[in-house]
Amino acid sequence: MTQATQRVIATNIDIINARVPGYKDLQMLLVNQKGIIEQILPMDTVLQRFSAPDLQVLDVAGDWISLGGVDLQINGALGLAFPNLTTANSYLLEKISQYLWDVGVDGFLPTLVTTSVENIQRSLAVIADVIPNQQAGAEILGVHLEGPFLNYQKRGAHPAEYLLPLTVDEVKRVLGNYAHVVKVITLAPELDPTGEVIPYLRSLGITVSLGHSQATATQAKQAFELGATMVTHAFNAMPPLHHREPGLLGAAITHPSVMCGFIADGEHVSPMMLQVLLKATKGLFLVSDALSPLGLPDGVYPWDNRQIEVKNGTARLPDGTLSGTTLPLLVGVQNLVRWGIYDVENAIALATNAPRQAINLPGIAPSQPANLLRWHWDEKTKELSWQRLLQNFA
Repeated sequence: MTQATQRVIATNIDIINARVPGYKDLQMLLVNQKGIIEQILPMDTVLQRFSAPDLQVLDVAGDWISLGGVDLQINGALGLAFPNLTTANSYLLEKISQYLWDVGVDGFLPTLVTTSVENIQRSLAVIADVIPNQQAGAEILGVHLEGPFLNYQKRGAHPAEYLLPLTVDEVKRVLGNYAHVVKVITLAPELDPTGEVIPYLRSLGITVSLGHSQATATQAKQAFELGATMVTHAFNAMPPLHHREPGLLGAAITHPSVMCGFIADGEHVSPMMLQVLLKATKGLFLVSDALSPLGLPDGVYPWDNRQIEVKNGTARLPDGTLSGTTLPLLVGVQNLVRWGIYDVENAIALATNAPRQAINLPGIAPSQPANLLRWHWDEKTKELSWQRLLQNFA
């Protein structure tokens, strides 16, 4: 994270009796006045610092401490779909960043779904201008292009008229002068029999994610060998797991270095199948896949030249096609624990450490900004709650 999301605090703080995902037993986190984690140490470590006059000690009594979430697939919020960004409405990005910060997200990739090349480049240009000038809220880490290089048969809610063939020339046309803004691109690898596109994208520093695809296991393995390292919303917009043809997802969950994003809203994938996925591989991270009505009440909203209806946080086209959710990222963490299919520590990591790992960012560790969440598990209600930890010290 950059200084845009770093909070200067008024004192040195030692957070004690903390559970930290990835660390054994209770820990203490030493945070300096610049809002940086200096050390994470076992509680039995003896430190001279406890006698410092400007030191405050915060006992979290066994609650979990994590960084904020990172959402690698979010299509919009507060009524703005990111493919509809213009210079005139770019001010909404600041409001969205603040909203996402308020719902526990430290950083995100505005996701551009399939649309015209003109719309893609207009949105990329706006985001390219905003990124260097971010001051507060969740940090824009780059862009996720979800399309337009998708398989027609697995396009889902993506408009067919804007799908493009997967060639290096078409990729160059879509990226234009904004390749440096794109962090992740979702594509269907079977559309490129030459095998040229994935190495080209990797040469630009873009992470390649496979999705909206009919790829066989063999085709997916070839794509991973060429440099693809992610899968977009596991189970959705791809063939199901089959005992004779494991397909894209089977190839992904058996690959040691491929990470799969997934949605835990209870609609995109049933909790039982998520339990299968969670038992099959550790290479997973949560995404929201939230649409532009995120942060707004249920209702009917415009979506490109169509409409979507949002009920109980689930968005569908008029024909019933599932198009996304309007639930924030951390709701997925709470759902996994509430459904009893994942423990608290690992569920938290799926939204905080794992997405960072997927795009080569460090997880919670010394030298990181202390944008910390405190998670509390209530044994009586069986509910997991969270809050921003150090805001009162700023």
